[in-house]
Amino acid sequence: MGAGEPAQRGAEGAREGARPLLQVRGLGIRFKTTHGVWQATRKIDFDIAPGERVGIVGESGCGKTITGLSILRLLPGNFAGLDGKILFDGVDLASCSARQMRAIRGKRIAMIFQEPMSALDPVFTVGHQIAETLRVHSDIGYEEARAKTLEMLRRVGIASPERRIDDYPHQLSGGMRQRVMIAASLICGPQLLIADEPTTALDVTVQAQILELLRDISETSHTALMLITHDLGVVAETCTRMITMYAGEVIEDAAVDEALVRPLHPYTSGLLRSLPHLSPRHGRLPSIPGRVPSITDMPNGCRFRARCAHAAKGCEAEQTLQDAGGGRRVRCWRFAELNLPGALHPPETAATGRVARQ
Repeated sequence: MGAGEPAQRGAEGAREGARPLLQVRGLGIRFKTTHGVWQATRKIDFDIAPGERVGIVGESGCGKTITGLSILRLLPGNFAGLDGKILFDGVDLASCSARQMRAIRGKRIAMIFQEPMSALDPVFTVGHQIAETLRVHSDIGYEEARAKTLEMLRRVGIASPERRIDDYPHQLSGGMRQRVMIAASLICGPQLLIADEPTTALDVTVQAQILELLRDISETSHTALMLITHDLGVVAETCTRMITMYAGEVIEDAAVDEALVRPLHPYTSGLLRSLPHLSPRHGRLPSIPGRVPSITDMPNGCRFRARCAHAAKGCEAEQTLQDAGGGRRVRCWRFAELNLPGALHPPETAATGRVARQ
């Protein structure tokens, strides 16, 4: 897991103190393949409150990115249909027209994509691309848009923004390109920022700077953050809440501290136990056996049971996301009787406010 302490927590308070900004209910996404139409996600349910920072974690192919793209209705060409509702500030995005979505994308909901070099247009300067986003959603002129772009580049930590504003993407380092992407996503003051693996391929120092920037922006602007990642250290460093996905389903939803210390689902526990540690360890690093089931051959009941050391009779029955108390939810029949290991020592966390490795 990455260095540092978990961010200050307030997930429960955020959810109780304000109406959710985003409410995803029963989200199912289908895609056409050469073998027919298959369900990529099933009955996805979660909320994000204004200003809340939520991490979506899981192995590759679990449905994290597709869930994020579905909120903005940016699904690939083989998209075959969507079930459920995506309520943003009370409006169902799943029912919005293409024109309505164009007015929302970039202005009220923005996304930082995984690879900035692919997301940025190589034939336009970075300043032009940021200013164009602003001008599409407002009536301001070129000079005012350029001034606001300079201000935003300065805010996200670009050195010498007066010079960099006229640079092309290939003239910038990976970290600077990611800052440009963040500037472009924030230029219209969105209420929700979706960040898909925003620190992939960045060195550790730049990664820490980008995460600190996202956290500071969320706190100062009260912008909700949905952070999609496979890196649990990134979530511990940045988020207040963690949602774990597996095989197209949400299987656990909890405050980050609670999920790291006392996970309720065996899969979440397996992810945490498989993290490499700096402290001395005897024996082999634990791993989760088996493979994620294919989208074309999903098992009935618990989709994790073939890989689960705690599977028992009854796990083949249909499961729902259950209320586990304290604002936590889990998709496991046996969660109440299991005492699963996490990644952190609760006594030291409670005594010092800092986290410690097992």
